[in-house]
Amino acid sequence: MDVLETIKSFIDKIFQPPIGFLDLAIERIQSVQLVTAQGIDIGSYFAVFGDLPGVWQMVVSSILLSTVLLGTLLIFRSVMRMYYSVKEGVKWW
Repeated sequence: MDVLETIKSFIDKIFQPPIGFLDLAIERIQSVQLVTAQGIDIGSYFAVFGDLPGVWQMVVSSILLSTVLLGTLLIFRSVMRMYYSVKEGVKWW
């Protein structure tokens, strides 16, 4: 029985520093009280366009929406090019 206790104490000595570090990390993470799920209020950035007449507001919103749509299409095209290049690179697929 004495040998078993010696082996247990030896293993505990080896793993005590990493376990202590992980316990400290858990305590620090649990003590953080920040709210991380907050959105960005883009209305404050686009409030300048609220002074424009209605027709110009529609022009600005159309430009912004078309920019987002074109950006999305470019990202989709890039992803599909990568997919097809990987698919062609792997001959057995």
